[in-house]
Amino acid sequence: MWFITAKTVMTSLPQLIKSHRKKAALAQAQLAKLAGVGKTVVWDIENGKESVQWDTLQKILRVLNISVEWRSPLLDRIASVEPTSAFSPDASFSLSKPQVSENSAANSPTE
Repeated sequence: MWFITAKTVMTSLPQLIKSHRKKAALAQAQLAKLAGVGKTVVWDIENGKESVQWDTLQKILRVLNISVEWRSPLLDRIASVEPTSAFSPDASFSLSKPQVSENSAANSPTE
């Protein structure tokens, strides 16, 4: 399994979601239905809405097979001291500074 970070490909989260949705040949309404979210949610995210509930974003990312990896020096330091501790992000998530990775299955051609 390999990962491409959003920083590496220089793409924003809205662009990443839109391109994966199109590669999967899904309309925004279809993606929303598959993710179990309102149909305007996908439009809002793809058009740069600044905040969205984390659980809502996870549903969309799960359908598109996009994974998110949390990284920070603080988390690395905690992990080295307490390897069993877990990090739980806040309930809301800002789309302006995401740390996103996509796995290889998301790159499979669907066109």
